[in-house]
Amino acid sequence: MGMAQCKSKYDILAVVGPTACGKTSLAVDLALSIGGAEIISADSRQVYRGMDIGTGKDIAEYTRNGVTVPSHLIDIADAGEKYNLFEFQRDFLVAYEDVKRRGAFPIMCGGSGLYVESVLKGYRLLPVPENPALRARLETKTLEELTAMLATYKQLHNNTDTDSKKRAIRAIEIEEYYLSRPVEERSFPQLNALVVGVSVERDVRRERISCRLRERLEQGMVDEVRALLNSGLAPEQLIYYGLEYKYLTLYITGAMGYDDMVKGLETAIHQFAKRQMTWFRGMEKRGVDIRWVDSSLERGQVVEQVKAMLYE
Repeated sequence: MGMAQCKSKYDILAVVGPTACGKTSLAVDLALSIGGAEIISADSRQVYRGMDIGTGKDIAEYTRNGVTVPSHLIDIADAGEKYNLFEFQRDFLVAYEDVKRRGAFPIMCGGSGLYVESVLKGYRLLPVPENPALRARLETKTLEELTAMLATYKQLHNNTDTDSKKRAIRAIEIEEYYLSRPVEERSFPQLNALVVGVSVERDVRRERISCRLRERLEQGMVDEVRALLNSGLAPEQLIYYGLEYKYLTLYITGAMGYDDMVKGLETAIHQFAKRQMTWFRGMEKRGVDIRWVDSSLERGQVVEQVKAMLYE
């Protein structure tokens, strides 16, 4: 598969859209059609190992007729960890620079709007160094005291969680660092991105979500969650990831019957897709130009449409 047939003025192509709109398979088709392209995932849950069916990794999607498109930022964290935006930006940059250095073309694909936007708008986030003196001082405090301290900061940059003293101390360390720094922070490169949104009619989207949920249950999604629980993860750790992991954990631990679980989960995924669309519309208001393509068109047509934009 040769390099891109001709140089695009864009640094990166982003394929975005709500859950079940078919963005992964479109990104793979585009990567193969362009040639020499690699996919960087922008999905906040596909980073976790062992969480495959529930996050819809669809690893098989990346291979067509024996050719596999390389992908990045999938399976890079352990289930039970709480991966955050800081880490995503850092890991994205490493992957992006790696793809570029090898002369390949990066395609970012995902539905986590905040992750996508943090790259497209070049949010400046900084890797905060450790502060041993502060740590020693905080070490003597209880988790309650640390949590109360955290609440006094004006704006939590990283309010992901404070479920352990170690995490609470790290969060305070980050806040203290921000207090003493001007806003220029670490610069994130400004990327010239072509952003393509996959639009799908609401009824079609609902039908696909329901159909995909049934497929995943048949593929063994319950067993996947049971295996994670058996591996020593606490139910709360899985419930934290929401959607599939929350509902299936509630079912496995006996807090919910099977039918209620399926109904509740289906409703939650529909609401999630709506929130994703709200986020993408907000991105447009915030100045991101999203070019929408119609998912109901024949796939070859959509690929040609996007390539025409890429090389216009």
